[in-house]
Amino acid sequence: MDTKNIHDKMKNAILHFEKELSSLRTSRANPKMLDSIFVDAYESKTPINQIGNISTPDASTISIQVWDTGLIKNVETSIIESNLGINPQTDGNIIRLPIPKLSEERRLELTKIASQYSENAKISIRNIRRDIIDEFKTAEKEKEISQDDLKKHTSDIQKITDDFTKKIEEIALAKKNEILTV
Repeated sequence: MDTKNIHDKMKNAILHFEKELSSLRTSRANPKMLDSIFVDAYESKTPINQIGNISTPDASTISIQVWDTGLIKNVETSIIESNLGINPQTDGNIIRLPIPKLSEERRLELTKIASQYSENAKISIRNIRRDIIDEFKTAEKEKEISQDDLKKHTSDIQKITDDFTKKIEEIALAKKNEILTV
């Protein structure tokens, strides 16, 4: 049994989950909020972090220092169209994004979205488990492994699955607490 392969697949599911969560806006400025934004630049869609320096001068502001001033309008447009709910303020070649405080209703909405991402990640983990157990069942049918080995491998995979599911729940709880903190 190749547990490294199982761990790698499940770690990738968690990394994807964390990336989804980082795109959720909280009341704190976080440059990762902009990771999903692409800007029309140089005749292609370019990630915003490849167009300028992104920093957080304080807890409620993100600033983007755009390297090519000809792209400032495109960056502003992409931010507005991204549905982050942030209105960019331009000052020369620097775009400031003041992060407004979230309403209680929006916080609850974001925790539901985080729960949805969490459930999707758990489904991914369970699908990985199912696929690997199916491989072992096939091997057992073809007499490559014994029934005892099948049971042992199934049990081991279940333990790994439980560990990763618990990690997902911990990450989701931390994100929900971050969202609900005023």
